[in-house]
Amino acid sequence: MVYTRKDVRDLSRTERRRFVNAVLDLKRSGEYDEFVRVHIDYYVSDGEDRLRLAHMAPTFLPWHRKFLLEFERALRRIDSSVTVPYWNWTRDRRPSAGVWNSDFMGGSGRRRDLQVMSGPFAYSEGRWRVRYSMTEDRFLARDLGRPRDPLSLPTKAQLDRVMREKTYDVAPWNSTSRSGFRNALEGWGPGRGDTRFLIHNRVHRWVGGLMLGGASVNDPIFWLHHSYVDLLWSRWQQRNPRAGYEPSSPPPPGDPQFRRVAARGEPMGPWGVEPERMLDHRRIYRYQ
Repeated sequence: MVYTRKDVRDLSRTERRRFVNAVLDLKRSGEYDEFVRVHIDYYVSDGEDRLRLAHMAPTFLPWHRKFLLEFERALRRIDSSVTVPYWNWTRDRRPSAGVWNSDFMGGSGRRRDLQVMSGPFAYSEGRWRVRYSMTEDRFLARDLGRPRDPLSLPTKAQLDRVMREKTYDVAPWNSTSRSGFRNALEGWGPGRGDTRFLIHNRVHRWVGGLMLGGASVNDPIFWLHHSYVDLLWSRWQQRNPRAGYEPSSPPPPGDPQFRRVAARGEPMGPWGVEPERMLDHRRIYRYQ
């Protein structure tokens, strides 16, 4: 049966509680930390001379669709009523938005070390200890909006420009691709500093703390963010039914991207599933 992913605004109090409880159960079992480890392992930049799948590559969207689906399946084994909601960050743009309430995601971190002190994922609650990270800290950290150096979330107008792209991706299939929906949505732009980080990337930076870098899965907001990214891809696919996944064939020997990106029919680790098999989710879930 096809199930529904909802806007976090539309969740009932019971649905919010059941989602949180399933995430905490997954953490308690140790399975949540395996999702963190996988994302760290597959966080490969285009400056590295090896295969890229999770980021800075055409597979950014199908890889995360599969990743999100595997997480959702794990939650639904605990509670079959649970799905992963989405956070529409073009609308819920403030640290005071309901998604950050203490009964759901919890709020920003305290000033001195960015440790989150409210909500079910606060370290002080004793149920959310960070196991895999790029730092020695074992608590969830956030810096919503980065008040000491303010940063804004992407706007609807900025997102609308991305949604007008007509091609899925273009060579060189990395963070420097000058057009294409994938790179525009992932959010790699020209320039330096904050000006280079757009759309998806900018949301990670706005949340801050553990949402920066490969260990971002340690923050449960990761899943709500990527659920919305997946929704956007789904809408773009509906608008552009003839714009298929690119590249359709592997870059040839001698091409700088040879064996560094996956073509439509090539497997994506760690699951061995091809991008072409992740292009249609309508028999599994839909968005409300």
